[in-house]
Amino acid sequence: MKIMKNYRITVNGNVYDVTVEETGEGMAAPKAVAPVAPVAPVASVTPVAPVAAGAGAVKVNSPMPGKILSVKASVGSSVTKGQVIMILEAMKMENEIVAPQDGTIASIDVSEGASVETGTVLATLN
Repeated sequence: MKIMKNYRITVNGNVYDVTVEETGEGMAAPKAVAPVAPVAPVASVTPVAPVAAGAGAVKVNSPMPGKILSVKASVGSSVTKGQVIMILEAMKMENEIVAPQDGTIASIDVSEGASVETGTVLATLN
């Protein structure tokens, strides 16, 4: 009895349907490759322009890609560890971005509605 498995594989933006036969030798041999229409990108990312680029000693980076829904703190305001600085929407969930320590907001480097990537500097503290 032949065991056939179907897979959809994307290579450099091209999608292929592949049928693989298990040979029983621990190796699989591809049997058919059929191109499929290219898949559109899931989302577009807009470059983020700094709002008030400062040079605070402590950087608050985005933990994941997403969209800034709201900014809760302003430059010059004092914050305590765990205080919400802004809200980041990712995968339809609202994530609180909090101050990692007590300090003063030196800069808010993104604006509401901006799309950000993982590691983007959102704000800095002194």
